[in-house]
This record gives sequence, structure tokens and C-alpha cells, in this order.
Amino acid sequence: MPLEQGLRGDITTVRLGITGRVQGVWYRGWTVGKAQELGLAGWVRNITDGSVEALINGPKETVDALVALCRSGPPAARVDDIEVTVIDPPGKGGAFPSTEFQPLGTFDPSEMPEKR
Repeated sequence: MPLEQGLRGDITTVRLGITGRVQGVWYRGWTVGKAQELGLAGWVRNITDGSVEALINGPKETVDALVALCRSGPPAARVDDIEVTVIDPPGKGGAFPSTEFQPLGTFDPSEMPEKR
């Protein structure tokens, strides 16, 4: 069964804003590893205010599992809060144009399009 007819309705995309002691403690690398283990797509980056931002795409149940893991993070981290913003709710087609999952990696903000 094609992905569009099967799992596609369960695909979701969320933005995470993670605050606390999350920079300089391997939080991004840990998040990338967990996302790859779960087969999710997206990116993660440090923000100048000391927080970490991530965009995660995949089956809702799996995305929710990663969000739960991110609430504690790696051993050296201290997560104070995670703001979860649903970018694309399940059943809406997914914010990523491809139906194939790409590995989560460190996102380079210079690759971000200019805001208009």
C-alpha cells in the first residue's frame, strides 16, 4: 500500500522550543541520535538565546515518543520547558514534501531562507 494511502494520515510535524541547560551538553547530538533511531526526519539547532529548536516530522506516535525523550535529554542537560507547536497536524499531508524520511541532522541556519 502506498504511504499516501497508509501511514500518510498519521504523519505530523512539530516545532520544539527547548529551554534550560541545553547548549554545551550534547543535547543536539543526542536528539539527532534518538531521532535517527526512531526513523524521524527534521533538523535541530542552537538558538542565540541559549535554547534549542527542532523541527520533527514522522508518524505522530513516534514524534510524541521523541518529544517525551526530549523532556529529559542527555545526562548533562537540564530541561526546564519544551514548547511544542504543531506545524502540520496528522492527516494534513505532512510539511515535508517527500514521503521518504531523511535522517535528522544539525540544521545550518545559513541555509534558512530570508524572512520577507
